[in-house]
Amino acid sequence: MTYPIPITLDAPKLVSDAPVLTMRNIAKTYGDVVAVDNVDAIAYRGEVLGIVGESGSGKSTLLRMMNLQERPDEGIYQLEIKSDEPNLFELDRFAQLQIRSRHIGIVYQNPHQGLLMNHSSSGNVAERLLIAGERRFAVLREKASDALASSEFPLARMDAPPIELSGGMQQRVQLAKAIALEPELLLLDEPTTGLDVSVQALVLDTLKKLQQQRKITMVIVSHDLGVIRTMADRVMVMKSGKVVEQGLVDQVFQDPQHAYTQQLVHAKL
Repeated sequence: MTYPIPITLDAPKLVSDAPVLTMRNIAKTYGDVVAVDNVDAIAYRGEVLGIVGESGSGKSTLLRMMNLQERPDEGIYQLEIKSDEPNLFELDRFAQLQIRSRHIGIVYQNPHQGLLMNHSSSGNVAERLLIAGERRFAVLREKASDALASSEFPLARMDAPPIELSGGMQQRVQLAKAIALEPELLLLDEPTTGLDVSVQALVLDTLKKLQQQRKITMVIVSHDLGVIRTMADRVMVMKSGKVVEQGLVDQVFQDPQHAYTQQLVHAKL
């Protein structure tokens, strides 16, 4: 069974019209709390989709479901990968883990969630390569070095553990680990929160270069409209588990239609 997805007018012309990520009718509750309420999401190849909203809006819950860390109460999830299952939520946990490992990369707000803080930076990246079956030390070392270089991490410190590094450098190690297997989808969960403004700018610049060079499809979640404006092509605005507005970034931020979006934009000014 297939689920045809229409091409919407607000989708920019990128590398292709085929969506890499498709979610339909996603719903998730925790007891009496509605975290995500009948949300649709599409991300196209080479596109950066931003999701913005205040704490409790449902954006982080949606991202965890994109990373197959949580199952929704209902909904359909497809990635443009070779899979006989039309809904990734229907796969068993082992099959989902394989997809997460090979096809999805993620950078967490807190590096402790994504890194072994006392292992070497290169070892953290190599761990992801080991999942793909690589066992040759020289190849692991070379590929880890390449991924770290792509994230603009100083290779002179590739054997330093993340616990000895600054917050910005820790995020670069996370990014190198996330892109080591060239995933179809890169998820970014508040990747610059807690960093100094100058460091934020450097991390965002690295992300933009990676996206432009590799045409990686990215989904970035943030409460910071400046980050979304800098990175994203399209934006979804979430409030109380619902998408209240979406469209091209400039369109939404320059002429917000929903009262909540207007409030977010004016608060940022």
